[in-house]
Amino acid sequence: MRKHRVLAAALDEWQQFVPNDELALPPVEGKWLVPVTTWLKHRDVLNQRGTPVGLRVVPGDALDALSNKLEGLVLIAVDFPSFTDGRGFTAGRLLRTRLGWQGELRAIGDVLVDTVNYLARCGFDSFVLKEGHGPDAASAQLHFFHRAYQQGYGSLTEQGESSRAIRRRCLAGWKL
Repeated sequence: MRKHRVLAAALDEWQQFVPNDELALPPVEGKWLVPVTTWLKHRDVLNQRGTPVGLRVVPGDALDALSNKLEGLVLIAVDFPSFTDGRGFTAGRLLRTRLGWQGELRAIGDVLVDTVNYLARCGFDSFVLKEGHGPDAASAQLHFFHRAYQQGYGSLTEQGESSRAIRRRCLAGWKL
């Protein structure tokens, strides 16, 4: 089972790089999250620097373009611009299952306490919470549900129970 990390926004040491006409790459010093387009265009240069580089995925990024191009990244951060935008859940699941990402997968942006459990089920293993949301409450959410009806990333096989077995057990217990 993956170990989960919950961080308050103020404790996140990663900076987000936004390229412009004057700067195509972030400074050498520091831990930088670069956009998908910057990574695809400059990944050889970024890998040669010897400093940690992370990828920032935003809704609408073409994840298929990252196939076989994740080597050298320390983490991938998926941005949730709004808690009502669920595309980040799909991005996390695709990064784990289709692209085979095994490193740290972090949720950033408008990440609320009550979404942490669902994010973990999609393969996220670290979470930077929105200001005002406590890490202790978010950590408790990781253990709030003991069983799940839908199959999550790596969760049901570890519990040893298939989604079909859970469905049978749930239906058997329901009395109308």
